[in-house]
Amino acid sequence: MPDYLIRHATLRQLQVFEAIVRHGNFTRASEELFLTQPTVSMQVKKLADAMGLPLFEHVGRSVKPTEAALELYEACREIFETLANLEMKIADIKGIKRGRLRLCVVTTAKYVAPELLGEFSQMHEGIEVSLKVTNRDRVIERMQSNEDDLYIMGSTPADDIQVETHAFAPNPLVVMAPQNHPLVGRKQIPLEIIAEEPLILREPGSGIRDASLRVFSAAKLRPRIRMELGSNEAIKHAIVGGLGLSILSLHTLALEGSTGPVAVLDVEGFPIQRQWYIAHPRGKELSLVAQAFLAFVLESEPKIRKQLIDLWPGLMEIRKQAASGG
Repeated sequence: MPDYLIRHATLRQLQVFEAIVRHGNFTRASEELFLTQPTVSMQVKKLADAMGLPLFEHVGRSVKPTEAALELYEACREIFETLANLEMKIADIKGIKRGRLRLCVVTTAKYVAPELLGEFSQMHEGIEVSLKVTNRDRVIERMQSNEDDLYIMGSTPADDIQVETHAFAPNPLVVMAPQNHPLVGRKQIPLEIIAEEPLILREPGSGIRDASLRVFSAAKLRPRIRMELGSNEAIKHAIVGGLGLSILSLHTLALEGSTGPVAVLDVEGFPIQRQWYIAHPRGKELSLVAQAFLAFVLESEPKIRKQLIDLWPGLMEIRKQAASGG
């Protein structure tokens, strides 16, 4: 049987099969692998013929793996993990001048990660890099599936997930309003006033949304949620359009700066002090490239902190008050 599979099954067929099981349908697998659906179906049929057993049962629009398919899926994961480790060791033998880095980050980290990745790539021009940007829930799913080398998040995952995390820079959450809002310039605005304003939140699954709602809940306040949007940029446009206030990372003002159309409000209890974390599954053997990027990121804290103070000078005053206990 092993010799038969070696002769009749290919790694490409196994790759297609693994993607279908992971995504639960043929369409997403074909999109991920840049293949047409007929090609995906043909590869799966050839693999099923080699196995001598059906691999999927169609249930409505989704596909359900058979018992044989589940066994094959576990074998595929072991095969791909072994090949990934081999690729990593070969890259290490070649040295830091070559290799690949796969980075996955939460949505708001797109204001931090590309700059870090770009600077690192300039230092190591032979490195291939990829960046996946998605919300927190999807980042955790990818981490559990070990789909990337490193992950950047705004908070540590739940305790039941075996992850090693390193805090590397501040990620303060602030209340934002249009520059012409009557609260702009007012000092120490009570949270009760913010709760009365229409609020624009990120979508469910966002870490920023969860942190924002916890602040109101702790103060026994119910915010007036006007709308939910899945993009920080869409939220900033909604703020400028006068649709409401929002709580976002200060990093989201990176391009327009403190003189843009969005202002930061001085609200009691803000900024919410959060950290950026770079993480990977516990026990994962990092490649030489991933180790180098991890070290580079951990050394970037002073630069990122200065950028934040440039975005909102008021942050420095709040930090001084916190340090003095005022």
